[in-house]
Amino acid sequence: MRRFFDAELETLRSHLILMSETAIQQVRDALKALVESDTALAQRVIAADDQLDELEIKIDDEAVRFMSLRAPIASDLRLVIVGMKTSHDLERVGDEATSIAKRAIKLAAEPPLKPYIDIPRMTSMALEMLRDALDCLLQVDEAKAIAVCKRDLEVDKINRQLYRELTSFMVEKPETISRAIELMFISKSIERIADHATNIAEETIFLSKGKDVRHSDEVKKSVKPEA
Repeated sequence: MRRFFDAELETLRSHLILMSETAIQQVRDALKALVESDTALAQRVIAADDQLDELEIKIDDEAVRFMSLRAPIASDLRLVIVGMKTSHDLERVGDEATSIAKRAIKLAAEPPLKPYIDIPRMTSMALEMLRDALDCLLQVDEAKAIAVCKRDLEVDKINRQLYRELTSFMVEKPETISRAIELMFISKSIERIADHATNIAEETIFLSKGKDVRHSDEVKKSVKPEA
């Protein structure tokens, strides 16, 4: 099978790498803006979202041009299509970073509801998944891709725990409702970032096996989710 580091796909590969690094930095900056109540940084995150949109368009154009000029065989065609789908997931990660930044601006006007511990931990896990997912995609490393998919369960677990804690805040202290809701949405955005990393990892399995494992329990069946 052709790999992303083949010369003909070098531009596509380099843009995927740039897009992933940009998306990761956007999320990091959005989290920093939240933790430090830095509204100026949050505004820069929002303004920079166009960069990811432009990269997604470039990758789509490169993929279409490659398919038009090379008339690729099935395995090559899968590779290019996966590249396009990956860029879409990365663009959605950028959208989640923008959402976090917008909510960070709202929360900066009020005292923190609680110390920021779970959200930074979730973010670190989700971004590690994202970086590993792109790495295993570029190398078509199926074993590493499966490991990435399984790590999604831990992010889901923290998200559920945080929801329960924030719900308790709202019940016991109604004046915290607006802040708790904003934090719930931020937690959900981070959980979605981990989902996008999982999507990319699943595409690696598709490249390796030629089998679509999305919306199935095949990858995660060996790990039992915790309540």
